[in-house]
Amino acid sequence: MKKLVLIILILTTLAFDTQKEDAFGTGEYFKFRIHYGIVNAGYATLEIKEATINNKKVHHAVGKGYTTGMSKFFFKVEDLYESYFDRETGSPYRYIRKIDEGGYTKNQEGIFNQAENRVLVKDYKRKTEKTIVINDNVQDIISSFYYLRNHPNIDKLKSGDAITIDMFFDEEITKFKLKYIGRQDITTKFGTVSTMVFKPLVQTGRVFKEKESVTLWITDDNNKVPVRIKADLAVGSLKADLDEYKGLKYPFKAKK
Repeated sequence: MKKLVLIILILTTLAFDTQKEDAFGTGEYFKFRIHYGIVNAGYATLEIKEATINNKKVHHAVGKGYTTGMSKFFFKVEDLYESYFDRETGSPYRYIRKIDEGGYTKNQEGIFNQAENRVLVKDYKRKTEKTIVINDNVQDIISSFYYLRNHPNIDKLKSGDAITIDMFFDEEITKFKLKYIGRQDITTKFGTVSTMVFKPLVQTGRVFKEKESVTLWITDDNNKVPVRIKADLAVGSLKADLDEYKGLKYPFKAKK
């Protein structure tokens, strides 16, 4: 189960919006039920709040992941990811990462200086600080995907096209690439939903079988809500379905 909840938190906001207005707003909340094979392994939530940094109102996104039941007994996961980012540009100001994955723990905070292309990483577990040089337009792990939800190129994508962004994670910059597959109607607890299908290109190895092991379905509407995620892992498979939502900016569209 190690890193499985992290995968969900990474993917739950992989969505885009064709409108100039934001696809999301304060109060938006998602909850996902995570299955590992046939086992109900846990939940992941993502919520956007309002905060103030340097007398400026900003978005404050909070992502949580945790195992439940027998999964918690075999492998306890309690993850917290937070991001503070600009309401207009989407640029991050600060991130927080507190995780406990089967005893593997991290407690970090990152403070971005976009003007100087630097990020100060404070490691509270190790009691260290480090300044890292970054590229222009770098996002943190949570702000990345809110940024993508407002990406202007979704309407231009054709099957096989991809969008790439720079994401700061684990004290380094990662190229995150998302490949567009096409459209599909799927059955959910909310009814039949028209979706857009994407495949995030992931690194093969200990967690994933292949680069295209993960598939993501998002609603084909103005919200671009992630409704399903499937992943073929090196051992077993993972599935996450949208279980609850509230505070959407636009009506949720489902066929009866």
